[in-house]
Amino acid sequence: MDKIAVLIPCYNEEKTIEKVIREAKEALPDAVIYVYDNNSVDKSVELAKAAGAVVRHEYKQGKGNVVRRMFREIDAECYLMLDGDDTYPLDCARKMTERVLEYHADMVVGDRLSSTYFTENKRPFHNFGNSLVRGTINSLFHSNIKDIMTGYRAFSYGFVKTFPVFSEGFQIETEMTIHAVNYRMQVDNVIVEYRDRPEGSTSKLNTYSDGIKVLWKILQLFKTYRPFGFFGLISLLLTAIALVLFIPVLLEYFSTGLVLRFPTLIVSGFLELAAVQAFFAGMILGELNWKDRKDFEYRMNRVMEQLTQRKGY
Repeated sequence: MDKIAVLIPCYNEEKTIEKVIREAKEALPDAVIYVYDNNSVDKSVELAKAAGAVVRHEYKQGKGNVVRRMFREIDAECYLMLDGDDTYPLDCARKMTERVLEYHADMVVGDRLSSTYFTENKRPFHNFGNSLVRGTINSLFHSNIKDIMTGYRAFSYGFVKTFPVFSEGFQIETEMTIHAVNYRMQVDNVIVEYRDRPEGSTSKLNTYSDGIKVLWKILQLFKTYRPFGFFGLISLLLTAIALVLFIPVLLEYFSTGLVLRFPTLIVSGFLELAAVQAFFAGMILGELNWKDRKDFEYRMNRVMEQLTQRKGY
């Protein structure tokens, strides 16, 4: 088992991968550097090997698939994950790993948005998207995560071995964040500097299509992890529509003593029945979610026992 494992997902990063590996070695000389290549067609693999990294491969395309492979294969007391595009300086690497090793953080977020991100990043819609995603998640899940989409994070062994990866692409950062918040893990924020990609290096993130996927993932996870809130909102919406349809019918009845619009009355009645069903569905799923959180604590305890045994304590 490694003390610290540096995990670098890599897809066509020949312009920067050597520099990232070199800086990682300087910042964390006791760490093992792993580069996981995701079907690069440039010289990324050769350059990573020459720089002294352990190179492995994930042949299913997508960052989420790469993270799944890394988390399955690598055992370490602390994991530091960063992109291979040289946008994250390594001067905060030691501080981030110390938050895991010494202060028992489960996930440490490299917070770009509180430093230089909005001035360094030249893609305005990326800036807007990061702010939108951060605000949405913190509002829905009552959290205080400073940077949701950052690829610069440190993890504990417990987090990595209990995190089920379902995302295939860039939704993975959102999924990791909500997973940690839902199970009340210790999440720390460390402010890090951000520098834009060097000339000749291009982002693999599509602002619009990947942005829509991220927002859809947030909605899916909100339904899964906060079912009472999700179905409660649906119930309120259906009730509001039912009342809008029903009140004119009721006023007409008080005025004339007759029900003149039976179809409207029937529709409003069915909408309210659907609202009641949504409310009770949320209650039932909420209880199941509570049981899942309880079971998660047992799973986490078993994983930490395995870590203790492997460390020989």
